[in-house]
Amino acid sequence: MIFDNIEDFAAAIAPMQALAGLDLGEKTIGVAVSDSLRRVATPLETIRRKKFTLDADRLLAIIENRAIGGVVLGLPRNMDGSEGARCQSTRAFARNLSNLTDLPITFWDERLSTVAAERALLEADTSRKRRSEVIDHVAAAYILQGILDRMQHLEGKT
Repeated sequence: MIFDNIEDFAAAIAPMQALAGLDLGEKTIGVAVSDSLRRVATPLETIRRKKFTLDADRLLAIIENRAIGGVVLGLPRNMDGSEGARCQSTRAFARNLSNLTDLPITFWDERLSTVAAERALLEADTSRKRRSEVIDHVAAAYILQGILDRMQHLEGKT
């Protein structure tokens, strides 16, 4: 099921299950996962995109192997907050994925996540070659950490 509201998404996830964060690109999908307490996002891998069925098979294998309880997709809004063609593509991916799994799926505004990931890798003195290898799943971790922090904030209000 796809949720546009973070509160509804959080309520739909079973306790003590990790989340997966995805940074969808045209050529790659960055994947990050959280711990079961949903405190820390960790970059996992970058999937080279082929076609949806193959990409989805790899994602579903990760979901099963890691006991993932929900999926967060970075939503690439324009800088003015509007949604363009890339957002439509991300929403279509989510709809197609939701046909293959009952897990809750939501979106997180990913504006500047790649910029933040690039900056962190530069600060860590990562080589250009290594940055290009890991940037997508590091960006996915930024996306996932954003929603984990938001969910922590929501829990603190209750």
